[in-house]
Amino acid sequence: MGTLDRRQFLGGLGVMTGAALTASLTGCGSSTSISSDPDELVLWYWNRSVSPTLLGQAAEGIPGSTKRLRADVIGGGYDNKFRTSLAGGAYIPDVAAINSNCSLYFPSEDKFFDLNELGAADHSAGYFDWKWDLGTSPTGRQLFFPLDTGPTGFYYRADVFDEAGLPSDPDDVSAAVADWDAWIELGTELRATADVALMNTAGMVFGQFLNASPERYFDRDNRPLYSEDGSAVREAWEVAIRASEAGITAKLPVPTEQNSAWSSGRTVGHIEAVWWAQILGDTAPDTAGSWRIAHQPGPPGNSGGSFFCIPSTCKDPEAAFAFVTWLNTPENQAATFNEVQLFPSSPEAFTAGEMVSDTGFFGEQDPLEFFAAVAPDVPPTFVSTYEPQAAAFATELTNVEASGKDPEQAWADAVTEADRNLAKRGVI
Repeated sequence: MGTLDRRQFLGGLGVMTGAALTASLTGCGSSTSISSDPDELVLWYWNRSVSPTLLGQAAEGIPGSTKRLRADVIGGGYDNKFRTSLAGGAYIPDVAAINSNCSLYFPSEDKFFDLNELGAADHSAGYFDWKWDLGTSPTGRQLFFPLDTGPTGFYYRADVFDEAGLPSDPDDVSAAVADWDAWIELGTELRATADVALMNTAGMVFGQFLNASPERYFDRDNRPLYSEDGSAVREAWEVAIRASEAGITAKLPVPTEQNSAWSSGRTVGHIEAVWWAQILGDTAPDTAGSWRIAHQPGPPGNSGGSFFCIPSTCKDPEAAFAFVTWLNTPENQAATFNEVQLFPSSPEAFTAGEMVSDTGFFGEQDPLEFFAAVAPDVPPTFVSTYEPQAAAFATELTNVEASGKDPEQAWADAVTEADRNLAKRGVI
């Protein structure tokens, strides 16, 4: 068998499992590193996940090292390609971007450097503690270094609220929706007076409740919590059901219909991260000037945000760490926000840099100022490797709204499905 080249390797990832790939590489003479150049480190990232300007500077030479950077944009199926490279032990980048699903990599933690061994602990105080914790494995190894974050808020149409006789100023709306019961009450009044929805689906309510909760599906030992009395998942479920039964969700699970609802005014609210401001501007440009952002019920949550990791096969981990820390200085995170709108994980970025905010879409309100103020209040939480096995809760909420399934039967079916998935994997 001849040696696989990189194009052949990446092309095969879409049709080969990790185990099959491992077997196929045995005896193939494949290369662990992507680049044979001893002075070149290779980064894998996806489009708009890193500042092109800073990548250009690193290509000339990584500050604090003698190495230079080669940055490879990896297209669709990023996780599949990266995980298969790790499993196959071949063509592994020296440093890689990882999305907010970093917990998927915890079972493979031996394939990454513990960044604390490279000095990461000395940098931890410079980043939001809740973001730093998300990159720490259950065994206490710092596998992922913070890049950007996604603090959340309550987006709403101030003009519609005003016409309905409801509070419309961001501070007044924040006070009026201090908890989820008050938020549902406001949505009920809005439905009665203006006949519009406050959110598109019950699943969105459920997801954003959990994104702002210190407790999610599992504890740090990966023991399931969802079926325990008073669990956060059960509370999120009940809030979502109450919102749906009150008629304040539009019951629109299809993304194209959701975009149309925000554009037409059928739905006049949403709870989402800072990055949704740009999506909203692209989705509903004709509503510019009508939207504002208030505090969501309870504390803010986090939705999205990425990290960097250094695989254990990296040819120069000190140089890779120098690149990661340089790229994420407060000044460079501020510059990255200005270039590709990645919201910083370093609080100092809001004062040390010169961040520029586009305030036009939200009238005189500055979304940068709003999210910078709420970001420190995101509660620390634990995202388990096994959360994808509990996807049935979101699916069953869709069944409740789409087909009128009994909520209690839907809950029972979700618990059964999650338990079945975990039992198959030996978790319970």
